[in-house]
Amino acid sequence: MNPRPASGRAAAADRLARADRSRTFPPLPARSGARGLFAESWWGSAWLDALETTALDSARLARGRTYARDGHVDTINVTPGRIVATVRGSRPRPYSAEIRLSTLTDQEWDGLLDDIAAEPGRLTALLAKKLPPALAEGEVRLLPGPGDLVPRCSCPDHGRPCKHAAALCFQVARLLDADPFVLLLMRGRGERELLDALSRRNAALTAREARDHAPAADRPAPYRRGPGTGGGPQAADAEQGPAAAFGRAPGESGSVGAPGEQPAPAETPSRGVPARSALAGRPRPPLPPPLPLPPQPGRPPALPDGDGLPFDPATLEFLAADAAARAHACVTAARTPGPGAGHTAVHSPFPALPPWEDAIRLTATAHPTAGLTATTRALYRDLAAATGRTPTDVARAVAAWRQGGPEGLVLLDTPWNPPAGDFDRARSALLAADLPSLRPRHNHLTDPDRGIQLRFGHDHRWYPYESEPGAEDWWPAGPADPDPVGALTTLLTR
Repeated sequence: MNPRPASGRAAAADRLARADRSRTFPPLPARSGARGLFAESWWGSAWLDALETTALDSARLARGRTYARDGHVDTINVTPGRIVATVRGSRPRPYSAEIRLSTLTDQEWDGLLDDIAAEPGRLTALLAKKLPPALAEGEVRLLPGPGDLVPRCSCPDHGRPCKHAAALCFQVARLLDADPFVLLLMRGRGERELLDALSRRNAALTAREARDHAPAADRPAPYRRGPGTGGGPQAADAEQGPAAAFGRAPGESGSVGAPGEQPAPAETPSRGVPARSALAGRPRPPLPPPLPLPPQPGRPPALPDGDGLPFDPATLEFLAADAAARAHACVTAARTPGPGAGHTAVHSPFPALPPWEDAIRLTATAHPTAGLTATTRALYRDLAAATGRTPTDVARAVAAWRQGGPEGLVLLDTPWNPPAGDFDRARSALLAADLPSLRPRHNHLTDPDRGIQLRFGHDHRWYPYESEPGAEDWWPAGPADPDPVGALTTLLTR
């Protein structure tokens, strides 16, 4: 028998529950010049006590504290029983540090929630981001003790803990200072889940107390077996009929008081107001101004190497950097006012490109320096194998893209015949500036003996190229220039 699929509401609730049991915190700022106690709250200090009493090497703890103070710990993710972060050490790639902590059982959670619901002051303290000592030191132990924290790290150091895991522990103490619900999440349940459970417990407790303190006249009639009634209400009520059983004569409505009194009129239930109508005339505050645009797109954090990952960390960093650059360019284009008044359609600064051109764009923008490194050589080899080109072809195309973007890449392989005008006047301008005479062919002006060349683009800019004399192995050399004299002068001074 196949299980019934979950309804939309149940699926949404499940997604909320899973999201509530995972919190991600951005890198905490460095604490330059701060010394003394690392944690500010007593429960944050208790967390560090559990770390320090277990550590086998105080020197590693000291280095971990320094790493934490200097901001070497990147984004921290907290889930039940597990805290993970990347920590930057002395190597280019960071290490993946992890802290394990056992979660509470369902029975322990029931006891803990009952303790919180029984004392409203405890819930008030939690909502104020304080951890009541009576709650933390009760029958259910919330704070870790010696040996409860299990550190792990991808670094080659087998210390327990290593300096990277110790740095993560120190930063977690700062998270606990700000929000003790992080500790409850480590123990197994998220903040929303806990507050919902406490709300249900408080409602049940309130109803039970109201029922216990209600007057006897307001309580329902006891249900007991009368003689000869076979287990119904009281025998007297059964004998007097159904009207008398409710305390009024037949045909009389409402509640009955003393003899001669008129029954109280029945209350008309009040009807609610639709939320749309209640909020229709409410003034709406203006939207806040947009945040300022940073001058440059940000760089994603370096990811640690790991075994058995379904992706290459370098490739993911590569794509993340490209996504940030594209987003920055799109926002810049959207904020740049166009000619004329009014709103105009904003065209994407990244039009659709064929796979080869897009691969070259990615390679050129992900590694914007011109130098060849081991990383770029490996990237060129992989791209050449995937596209059926040679690594030299890839390197030359990357240089052309850096020189002029899509137009630079077009000029690399495709000559064209420009119309009369700027191209013809360029030779005269070069001779007037007492520069070498270049031989025209298509959109190229070339001096093969010197190994220099200018290529005229469709954007009316001049693209300098150079080659070994007589080799005809042309490579982009320097940025494009709208002035042929300036482009050739830069090329000759290289």
